[in-house]
Amino acid sequence: MDTQLLEVFRTVAQYGSITAAARRLSFTQSAVSRQIATLEAEVGARVFDRLPRGVTLTEEGRTLLPHAEAVLDRLATARRDLGELAGLGRGRLRVGAFPTAVAALVPQALASFRDAYPDVDLSLVEGLTPVLLERLAAGDADIAVVSSSPTGSIDSTAFELHHLLDERLLVAVSRDHRLARRRTVRLAELADDPFIVGSATAEDTLLRASLPSGFQPRIDIVAAEWTGKLGCVAAGLGVALVPALAARGAPADISLLRLHAEDESIRQIFAATVAGRTKPPALTRFLTHLNEAADAFERSKPRA
Repeated sequence: MDTQLLEVFRTVAQYGSITAAARRLSFTQSAVSRQIATLEAEVGARVFDRLPRGVTLTEEGRTLLPHAEAVLDRLATARRDLGELAGLGRGRLRVGAFPTAVAALVPQALASFRDAYPDVDLSLVEGLTPVLLERLAAGDADIAVVSSSPTGSIDSTAFELHHLLDERLLVAVSRDHRLARRRTVRLAELADDPFIVGSATAEDTLLRASLPSGFQPRIDIVAAEWTGKLGCVAAGLGVALVPALAARGAPADISLLRLHAEDESIRQIFAATVAGRTKPPALTRFLTHLNEAADAFERSKPRA
């Protein structure tokens, strides 16, 4: 049933007059009469009795009216809700990010987004890139900040990748380390230093992606969390590779050194969404805030 017929029916019932309803709807009187006739043909009953001065609802019309009002009110609510989504007066955004992206990049984007659109519900979940991509594919997240790896590329047919920045890996050493006052270092100079790693398995991927062929780091200590890993570095128990995104959380009693250009490892950081899936307005706007946070990070990096 055409909802315009219901709107005309409700207006005629409200005014008790086809002429008055036509004036209210900016229709001709004959157009209103035709639409009421069409409605009556569809429901198989007269909905108005035509009187010398106006119209009055029949029993069938009185039965139909609350249903017409309910349908039209629900449609009005739907239009209002869709309008609020478009204007970000409501909605939700579920964000995923790998751990070091949660150190500064993603929180800055979330904070500026919330300031701009306080009525959008935000949530953040931390995880490794493979797990985040699984959540995206399953519909449990709207967007994920992920990192590339030479040991495992991201399927660009399943995911749309929006490049945010290129991140280098730094070397963390204690303040009294023999190389602490250097700005750059060659990996060969760290051949005798033990490396503090995050795990015996996951960290292996980071090391393989970051160290040149033939360099075999000595691993004495495994510390799962960054606080523990950097604490061991500060105590002089070894050195550690630190993604630049995590540098903000580095304690004051360690030094962060650049790797020499011939040893330097760069990984790409992307905002990933599911390919072919329509982006809601909140997601499109959040990408802008991620770009701004990434640009700010790039500007804050020390120059070589």
